[in-house]
Amino acid sequence: MSISSQEICILPNKNNLALLQTNGMPGNLYNICSNLPATPTRLERLLRDRELRKYSKCLNDCEAELPSSTQDCFSPDLETSTCWFNDEELLEPVSASRSLNDDGERLDLRASKQRLLVVANRLPVSAVRHGEDSWQLEMSVGGLVTALLGVKEFDTRWIGWAGVNVPDEIGQKALAKALDEKRCIPVFLDEEVVHQYYNGYCNNILWPLFHYIGLPQEDRLATTRSFQSQFDAYKKANQLFADVVNEHYEEGDVVWCHDYHLMFLPKCLKERNSKMKVGWFLHTPFPSSEIHRMLPSRLELLRSVLAADLVGFHTYDYARHFVSACTRILGLEGTPEGVEDQGKLTRIAAFPVGIDSERFIKALELPEVQDHMKVLKQRFAGRKVMLGVDRLDMIKGIPQKILAFEKFLEENPNWRNKVVLLQIAVPTRTDVPEYQKLTSQVHEIVGRINGRFGSLTAVPIHHLDRSLDFHELCALYAVTDVALVTSLRDGMNLVSYEYVACQESKKGVLILSEFAGAAQSLGAGAILVNPWNVTEVASSIGYALNMPADEREKRHHHNFKHVISHTAQEWAATFVSELNVTIVEAQLRTRQIPPPLPIEVAVDRYSCSNNRLLILGFNATLTEPVDTLGRKDSQINEWEPKLRPDLQEPLRKLCDDPKTTVLILSGSARNVLDDNFSDYNLWLAAENGMFLRVTTGDWMTTMPENLSMEWVDSVKNVFEYFTDRTPRSQFEVRETSLIWNYKYSDVEFGRLQARDLLQHLWTGPISNASLDVVQGRRSVEGAAIDRILGEIVHNKGMKEPIDYVLCIGHFLTKDEDIYTFFEPELPSEVPASVRPQVPTQVRTSTAGSRAALLLKQNSMSAVEQNKSYSIDGDTLHLMVTDRISFQEGSSVLDLQANDYFSCSVARKRSNSRYRLQSSDEVVTLLRELADHR
Repeated sequence: MSISSQEICILPNKNNLALLQTNGMPGNLYNICSNLPATPTRLERLLRDRELRKYSKCLNDCEAELPSSTQDCFSPDLETSTCWFNDEELLEPVSASRSLNDDGERLDLRASKQRLLVVANRLPVSAVRHGEDSWQLEMSVGGLVTALLGVKEFDTRWIGWAGVNVPDEIGQKALAKALDEKRCIPVFLDEEVVHQYYNGYCNNILWPLFHYIGLPQEDRLATTRSFQSQFDAYKKANQLFADVVNEHYEEGDVVWCHDYHLMFLPKCLKERNSKMKVGWFLHTPFPSSEIHRMLPSRLELLRSVLAADLVGFHTYDYARHFVSACTRILGLEGTPEGVEDQGKLTRIAAFPVGIDSERFIKALELPEVQDHMKVLKQRFAGRKVMLGVDRLDMIKGIPQKILAFEKFLEENPNWRNKVVLLQIAVPTRTDVPEYQKLTSQVHEIVGRINGRFGSLTAVPIHHLDRSLDFHELCALYAVTDVALVTSLRDGMNLVSYEYVACQESKKGVLILSEFAGAAQSLGAGAILVNPWNVTEVASSIGYALNMPADEREKRHHHNFKHVISHTAQEWAATFVSELNVTIVEAQLRTRQIPPPLPIEVAVDRYSCSNNRLLILGFNATLTEPVDTLGRKDSQINEWEPKLRPDLQEPLRKLCDDPKTTVLILSGSARNVLDDNFSDYNLWLAAENGMFLRVTTGDWMTTMPENLSMEWVDSVKNVFEYFTDRTPRSQFEVRETSLIWNYKYSDVEFGRLQARDLLQHLWTGPISNASLDVVQGRRSVEGAAIDRILGEIVHNKGMKEPIDYVLCIGHFLTKDEDIYTFFEPELPSEVPASVRPQVPTQVRTSTAGSRAALLLKQNSMSAVEQNKSYSIDGDTLHLMVTDRISFQEGSSVLDLQANDYFSCSVARKRSNSRYRLQSSDEVVTLLRELADHR
C-alpha cells in the first residue's frame, strides 16, 4: 500500500481496529508453540554462563593444589543446577549433571572446550624462510596478540596471513606444517593482492577514515582513481580468508573475525553457511556517520558487517556511531539491542578489551626484571620519571605530548632538573612519506627541548626510536611515576592497562587522553586530558607530579581493580558467551517468523478451487522496491507508484479468469489506483478501504454519510507548518485523510518533529474531534474488509462459496488484521504446538466465521472510547473515526485451512502464515497462478 512506515496519517477509522495491539510477539496460528517451556531471559542466560565460567576457572585453579580425593567436593552446584543449551537443545532445560557419564563418573569439562576460530589479518607469529622447506617462527607483538595471550577458555585456532609471500607449493606446505604446531592456519596472499588490499584499501583508506584523519590532499586524486581496484582486492582477500575458514570449520565452532581488514568476511561466511556462528570485532574507533558516509563503498561494508550475529566495539561511543551509520546510511532501524533489518537482528554491543594482567604482575618478580629496575632506579635517582610508550604514528599525539612537557618546564623552572620524560616511539610504516615526516618532526622538537633545558650531564627527554623487550618494558613501567598517554584518537590503548598492572608497588599516576578508548574504562582513576590543549596537559603534568600519596593510592586502586578483573580472557569469554546467547535468541525469533510461502502448494490448491479471491497490496508488493534513503527519484516514485511492467501480463490473465476475483487493497488515493489498474477487470479499494469500485463501475464510499470533516483545514495548517520546518518532508491531502511523510528527512530530527506535531494535534485541532492518529503505514480493518467483500458478492451475484483466498501485502504488524480476518479457527483438540508447513486441513463453518467477527466487534467497541497512537514509524495519518456495522460478506466464505494463504512481503515478523522476500517473488507467484488457471 502507498503509505510508508515514516508517515503520520489521520483518517476515518470506522471501528478503531487499527489501534488494537496484541500482547506478546505477533505470529500466526500455525506457527507459534504456546506450550513451550518458559525460556530464561537473556540476562539469566548470561549470568548463568558467567557463573559456569567462574566455576570452571576455580576448578582449574584448585585441581593443581588439592589431592584428587578432595576435588569432587568443589562441584555441588554444577550437578544440581539447571542451565540452558542452544541448537538442538534450545528449548529444553537440562541439568548440568550431564557432566557425569553413564557410570556416574565425572567427565573432564576442560576436555570439551568450545572451538574458537580467531580470524585476523595477521597471524600472531612472524615467519622467516630458511631454505626451500624450512621456516623459523617468532612471536609477534601487537594489541590483538597481547589481548589474546591469556585466553585459555577455548580450544583456539588462529587464521591469518603470515606476512610473507609464498608463491611455491612446497613453501606453502612447509609453512602450513610449521604453523600447525603453533595452532595457526595460514592464508596465502600474493604480492599484488597484499599491495592493493592491505597497503591500499586498509591502510590508506579505512584506517585514516576510522581515525578521523582523512586522505592526504596531494594523494586524493590518485586514491580516487585506484579506489575501485583496491576495493576489489579487498573483497578478493576477504574471500580468500573465507575459503580457509570454510575449509577448517567444524559444526559448532565460533568464528571470531577481527578488525577493519575483514569487514567483508561475515557476509562471505554467512553466504556459505547461514548457521555458522559469526562475530566481528573492531579494534579501532568507528567514526561518526558523517565521516563514514564519505566512503564510496559504505553500503557494502555496513551490510557485510551486519551479516554477523554479534558486532563488538571497545566503547559504547563506537557502537553508537555504527548504529547511527546503519540508520542514516542504510535506512535500517536502530534498537537498544542492535540493528534490525526486516526481522533479522544483528546485536551491537561494547566489549572493552583487557590484557593478561597476571603476566605483567608475575613478571615483576623475575630476576631479569628486577635487574632492569635496579639499573633504571640508579640511572634516574633523584628525578621523577615520566613515561610514554607509543607507536610512531599520527594518531598517538607524540608531538603534542612533547610540546606539553616543554610548556610544563617553561612554567615550572623548579622541576627542570627533577623530572625526565622517557618516550619510546616504536617505528611503523617507515616507507610512508607522512610517517617519515612525523619522525623528523618529533626528532626536531626533542632536540630543541633538550638543547634548551638540558645540561652536559642530563637531558629532560630520552627518546628511543625502537621497541623494548617484555622484561625491559615491565621494569620501565614499574619505576615510572607518571605515564602520559596523549592519543589523538585511539581504539583502546592497552599501554595504559599495562602500566597500571605494573604499578601496584609505586602507585603512579596515569594521564590519559579522553580520545582513547581506555578513557571509558580507566577515566575515574586517571587524569583525563584533551591532547590538543597543550596548556591543559602541561597543567595535568604538574598536578600529577605533586599529587598527595593518599590520592595516588585511591586512583591507582580504582584502575588496578578494573585491570585485574577485566582481563583479555574475560573479554574473549564474554564476547563468545554473548555470541552464543545471541544465536539462541536468533533461533527463538526464527521460530516466530512465518516460513517461506510454498509456492507449489499454493498454486496446486489454486488449481483445485472453483471460486478464488486474491487480495493484493500495492506498494512494495506490485511495485518496484523504492530506495529508502531518498536516492535518485525514490521519493517521487513512492508518491507516484507504478505497477511493475513484468506483472501486467500475469495480472491480466488472472483478472480475466471467471473463477478468480482480484482485489487491490491500498492506502493510495483513488487517482493513483485508476492510473495503474483502469484497464484491468478487478476491484479497487482506495484510501484504506474508504472507497471501492470495480473497474467497470463508479467509485462508492464505505463511510457513513454523516461524518464531519470540519477538522481538515486546521490540521492542514499544522501539517503545512511542520512540512516547512522539516526539510524533505511532505504532506498529502486526501478526501478522508491527511498524511504527513517524513521518511526522507533526517532520522532523529524527523522523529522529534513528529512528537512535536502529535502533541500539538492532541492539545489543539483534534482534541474534541472523532479522529484517529495512526502511526505507520495503512490501516486495514476487519469491518471494512467484510463490507468490501459483501459489495463484491452482491455485484457479481456470487452463489458459490469462496473456497480459496490468497492475501499478499507489505503491511505493518498492527495493520495486518486482514490476515487474521480470513483465518479459519482451529478446533480446541488441535495442539497449539502443531507447526505444519502446510496448515492442517480443518473445515470452518460460516457460523464459526461470523462468531469470530462478532468477537472482533466486541473487542473493538471496548477500545473505541480511548484515543491511541504511537510514534515509532515515519508517517502520521489522520483519519475520521466512526463505527460501521458489520455486513454479511463473510457469509460466503467456506474455507478449508489449507486453502487460505496469507503472505507478508519483505517482512519477517508478521501475523501472516507465510512470507515472501520481495516483490520479485510476488511476480514469480502470480505468473505461476496465471499459468495454472
